Amino acid sequence: DTYEIGLPNQGLQILYEILNERDDAVAERSYAPWRDMEDLMRQRGVPLFSVDNHLPAADFDLMAFSLAAELVYTNVINMVDLAGVPVRSADREAHHPLVVLGGHCAFNPEPLADFVDLVGLGEGEEVVGDITAVVRDWKASGRHDRASREGVLRELSKVPGVYVPSMYEVEYEGEHLRAVTPKHPDVPAVVHKRTVADLGAWPYPKSP
Repeated sequence: DTYEIGLPNQGLQILYEILNERDDAVAERSYAPWRDMEDLMRQRGVPLFSVDNHLPAADFDLMAFSLAAELVYTNVINMVDLAGVPVRSADREAHHPLVVLGGHCAFNPEPLADFVDLVGLGEGEEVVGDITAVVRDWKASGRHDRASREGVLRELSKVPGVYVPSMYEVEYEGEHLRAVTPKHPDVPAVVHKRTVADLGAWPYPKSP
C-alpha cells in the first residue's frame, strides 16, 4: 500500500514491534511510492528504500508484504522490481532477499506463486518469530549459493503455516489446477493456517 493507506495497519505495527524487540532482528517499513515519485526514483536510479533509515530494500534478508486486497498484487511485483530484486523467485540468488507475503489476502497466494519465496498463512504474531529463527540460522551457516537458498526455503516449508511455492510441483489440466504435490517427503502436503488462540494476549503497539 501507499504510506497513507498502509500506515494505520495495526497488525503490521504489532509485527514490526515484535521483530524489533528481538535481539536478533531489525524491521523497517517501506510503502508503495506514488507514480510521480516512482518515476523520479527510476529516472535517477534510486531503489526502493526503508522509511525509517532510508536503507535499500534489497539489503534486507527479507522483503515482507502485508496484503490487504487483491489490488496490491501488482504493487508487490512493482516494488520488488523497484528494489532491484529479480521479479521471479526462480531468478534470485543467495544474496537476494526472500520475498514474503502475509496478511488476510495471502490466503489465495497462487496468483503470486512465481514471484514470492514464501507465504505466511493466518495470524503472524507467532510465525514471524519462527521464520526469523530459520533465517538467522541460515545466515550463521554462511548463506553461500543458490543451493543454500533452496535449503533455507525447504526448512521454511516445514514451519507450520508457511507455504513455499517452489517446494511443490503443480499440474494443470488446461486452465484448471489438477494437483499440487510436494517435491520432498518432509514438505507438508497441506499447509494449515496459523491461529493465535487469544489475540488479547498480544499487546497493541506500545510505540505506534
